[in-house]
This record gives sequence, C-alpha cells and structure tokens, in this order.
Amino acid sequence: MSSITSEVALDLFPFLKVYKDGTLKRLAGVEVVPPGLDPETNVLSKDILILPKTGVSARIYRPNLVTESQKLPLVVYFHGGAFCAASPASLEYHTSLSKLVAEANIIALSVDYRLVPEHPLPTAYEDSWAALQWVASHKEENGNHEAWIKDYVELDKVFLTGDSSGANIAHHLALRIKESNLSYKLKIAGIGMIHPYFWGTNPIGSEVTDQFRKELVDKWWLYVCPSDKGCDDPLINPFVDGSSDLENLACDRILVIVAEKDILRDRGKLYYDKLVKSGWKGKAEFMETEGEDHVFHIFHPDCAKAKSLIQRLASFFKM
Repeated sequence: MSSITSEVALDLFPFLKVYKDGTLKRLAGVEVVPPGLDPETNVLSKDILILPKTGVSARIYRPNLVTESQKLPLVVYFHGGAFCAASPASLEYHTSLSKLVAEANIIALSVDYRLVPEHPLPTAYEDSWAALQWVASHKEENGNHEAWIKDYVELDKVFLTGDSSGANIAHHLALRIKESNLSYKLKIAGIGMIHPYFWGTNPIGSEVTDQFRKELVDKWWLYVCPSDKGCDDPLINPFVDGSSDLENLACDRILVIVAEKDILRDRGKLYYDKLVKSGWKGKAEFMETEGEDHVFHIFHPDCAKAKSLIQRLASFFKM
C-alpha cells in the first residue's frame, strides 16, 4: 500500500477505515463462514438469492430434524453493523442465529441487505422491505418460492427481529407495513428489538456525561446518512417531526432488549416508554441485561447472560 493510500481520511471505529484515495477497509464482521450443518446446534443453513434484480440474498436456517407436519414461526432477521459492516455470513451472526434457531425451534431468514457506502441509505431499508415482500409472496400459489418456507413455516407467525441497526430496520418496516397493502398479505406477530440503534442530536441519559461515545455514535450516523437533519433524521430519531407515530406499528407485541453499559441503552428505554404511552394497542415487553455492553451476546455467545437473552427471545417467539 502506497503512502498516499495508507493515509486514513476517516476512522469509523470499530467498523471501517476510509483512506484518502477513496478505498476503504472493513474491520468488523469480516470473518465469514459457509452455510451448512452446524454440529453444535444441529441447525442447517443455506444461502439463497431472494431478489435476482438487485442480487440481494439471505441465509436461511432450520432445525435439522424438522418435518413438514411441523409448521414453525419465521423470524426475519436484520443484522447490526451501523449499516456499513457485517453480513449474515459473518462468523458472529452465523453462530448467534444458529443458537437462536436451536433454542426457539424456528425458521430464520437473515437478510443480506446492501451496505453503505457502496449502497447509500435508504438502500438497506429498501432491500429489507423487498425481502419482506418476498416472504409475503409465499402466500400466493405461484412465485419464486423457497422450499424451506413453503414446507416448514406458519406464515401467520412471522416475526421481525434485529440487533442495533437491524432493530432500527425492523421498526421502520413495521411502520411501512401499516401504510402499504402488504398488511393485507402478511401479519407480523411481533418484533424483537435487541439493543436498537436510535439516536438524536441532544444527549439524554449517559450520553450527557459520556462525550467520547456520544461523538463516536454521532460520527457513525453522519457517515452513513449525511443529511441536513443530522442525528435528528427520522431514520435514526423516531421522535422528531416527520417521524411516524408509534401507534402505527403493524404488530401485536414488541420486546425491547437493552444492555446496562450500552451507550444506546437510554434510547432503547425511551423507545419502550414512548411505546407504552402511545396509542399502540399491542403488548410491550422490556428486558435489561445488567453489566453488559452493546451486542455482547454476538461477541460472547456462550456466556450465561447471552444464553439468557436468547432464551428470552425464544420464549417471545413461542407465545
């Protein structure tokens, strides 16, 4: 690498670095694993192309021993990574999804939406929306159907779930469903929001005193969504003018999970509090993990608290 190339123009820790010649190097989620049978969980996975026009794919998971007589809930999962890193094939996400499928006895579809900066926002939202439309198409007799969904899924039990930016995507999809004709085709049973990535210009809670991390998260968002609205863009701040009311969320149940030491913790708690006080008629649930930081369960999947989080999600899908 030449000296010019090696000069860093932007260090978006911990996700990527942008060099002065315009190239970038991703740092997070870069270790990938192939699909197949996971011997630890006995969960089977494969990669599928779901949107030929754009090339968007997904990794689908199922218990190895499921039979066609069993119809299981479908969890449509959106990974985190601040919209600019990671994929369903990332080692950490593949491991986490395999454990979740084994614990909850579900089918999971992990969407490989396209990333910033190669594909600026709102591409990630549009890819995820198109993936949800594709799931809904399985209720029709003809179409580009996936056998695992057709054979094993109870299409009246579809959940949206994601961590960090993926939870943000799930929120926006649930609002969009209410405003579209997709609500006539697909009923969303619930949303699992793990450490949701919401933000705002004015600091709240621990953001007031943790200036370092406040500036770090500001930097993430301003990179992936450069706009005159900054950190009060409705995509990242669900409580500013121009945001849809939470009462328009198209689902019956929402589980919000936060971590005590996460800089995003207070935004997640605010979301839950606003949801409870809104006109939304569903059931809101809240879980806080003490002593842990952002997406700790992704990086330390075998610790007791990660197992507890996965178990709580699993029970949410079963109710």
